[in-house]
Amino acid sequence: MSARHVALAILVMALWGVNFVVIRVGLDNFPPILFSALRFTAVAVPAVLFVGRPRVPWRWILAVGFALGVVKFSLLFAGMAAGMPTGLASLVLQCQVVFTAAFAVVLLRERPGARQVLGTLIAAAGIVLVAARPGPERPLTAMLLVIGAGAAWGIANIAMRKANAEDMLRFMVWVSAVASLPLISLSLLIEGPERIGAALGSLDLAGIGAVAYVAVVATLFGFGVWGMLIRRYGASTIAPFSMLAPVFAVIASALLLGETMGALEIAAGVLVIGGVLLATVRVRPAAAPPLPLAPVPVAEAV
Repeated sequence: MSARHVALAILVMALWGVNFVVIRVGLDNFPPILFSALRFTAVAVPAVLFVGRPRVPWRWILAVGFALGVVKFSLLFAGMAAGMPTGLASLVLQCQVVFTAAFAVVLLRERPGARQVLGTLIAAAGIVLVAARPGPERPLTAMLLVIGAGAAWGIANIAMRKANAEDMLRFMVWVSAVASLPLISLSLLIEGPERIGAALGSLDLAGIGAVAYVAVVATLFGFGVWGMLIRRYGASTIAPFSMLAPVFAVIASALLLGETMGALEIAAGVLVIGGVLLATVRVRPAAAPPLPLAPVPVAEAV
């Protein structure tokens, strides 16, 4: 990967890390499925009226819209609403790297190198270190919902790779349009009109700001860049970068929400960062010194 694209991937991870804090603010204002519906509706409307359909088969637009928009974010928001702490949710969600790598091998016939495999396993061990200890502060049901969101994200990564969209901004607008109606329907069915009406009736600047951030920054910009990098470098190469998002999320949660992180979470974070570096950083061998010029015989010089 070029240095510019590595920096771009890290920037997206920082924005996604802060996004977990914004999600917590949004969940304080909206039911989880409604919040997800507002997110994708804000992306799609009115942009879908002015942005032409991407040159991608409908099956991939529908696949990403369902896996990413409907399933992943519904499960993630529901898990956080069910009691999963913000920083831990961001960490457990990175199980998507394992799912992405497995799906890439099975469905795309990608063959990650030994460093990628080892790095992914080390980072996954950090996730397991936290996920294996459910308790009152991290309910099992909430944790399973977040793991399910990670699996859905892995499927979405593969579908974005297969879509191979040239214009990821246009692609994400249409993916959001596909996700909007099912999410609105699910919110009406599960959360009910009364709960929806109460949330919309008490809408304030915090709620509006949360929807704007998750729609424009996290979805349009974040997933636009994410999809472009997957298209260029492959899913198994890009997916490990997402393990940096929980590092930024934990820092943001501590600074903005006052969440604390114990020794277990710190150890897990070290494993995650170490695994990402091992999987993605390539050390170039030093260039061999030039061979000395052989002396030219006098007879040949003449």
